Amino acid sequence: MLRDFDAFKETIEQRLMRHPVITDNRYTAWFAQGRIPLDHLRRFTVQFSVFSNQFLLAALNRVINADTLQGSRKSKEILMNELGVVYHRPGNPPGPPSVASVDPDREGDPELVSTEGVVEGGLFRFQAAHFEWLIHFAEPLGLTFDDMGKRRHGSPSTLFFCDELFRLYGSDDYNEALGAAFAVENWAAAGFWKELIAGLEAIKREKIPSLHLAFFTWHDKIEDQHKGHVWDELAECFHSPQFREEPFLRAGSQMLDGVKAFWDGLDQDRRNAEQLAHVS
Repeated sequence: MLRDFDAFKETIEQRLMRHPVITDNRYTAWFAQGRIPLDHLRRFTVQFSVFSNQFLLAALNRVINADTLQGSRKSKEILMNELGVVYHRPGNPPGPPSVASVDPDREGDPELVSTEGVVEGGLFRFQAAHFEWLIHFAEPLGLTFDDMGKRRHGSPSTLFFCDELFRLYGSDDYNEALGAAFAVENWAAAGFWKELIAGLEAIKREKIPSLHLAFFTWHDKIEDQHKGHVWDELAECFHSPQFREEPFLRAGSQMLDGVKAFWDGLDQDRRNAEQLAHVS
């Protein structure tokens, strides 16, 4: 008897989509108000850079542990774009659409590079690596390459999130990896990028006009595509013999717990700073 995909979607709604990190992220709601002390904004940037850079390990593990050649290629699309291969649409010249009319040093600028297409045949640009975009964002805050992205810079809650990404998103269990990826992409598409952008736009407007926000705006633009892809992947895999609902759901829930730990750590950090400031 074929399983009912519509019934499973309702189960996903109950067990994953109502997770508090999707429905009630208090940290990003606070961040969106724009009242972010610059010291905390620096701490936020460092912790976000650790998650962003350490994600490469999980993405590589997902490539290695892919269950099919096609799955491996889909995972490589994500990894290679993270590392600096610019998306392009087959049939068009490789690189950003306006690349011929801009300074070559900006060919990897997220304000210019496409959010659609494939990496095969695409141009590699060092400055198109997502981590380099984040470094560019951090420069007006007084942060440098040496301040960012390494495990030594991570708080315990950030490192827990990174380790859960490696364990679940990069799992060699097909159902776990699928569930973790599904959870991550649906969380990412649920609006947290927009809340971060709202807060950062206020900081840019009121305090740091040179703040470059394209790392965040580019990711916000692409998340609906990623969400669509994981739903398509789930629909394709749902009736396959190796698909198991419970490991998928369990890994998805655990992955969201890891995401929540990351934001809760940042929220506790800003609350501690507020309490110290009040005592002072």
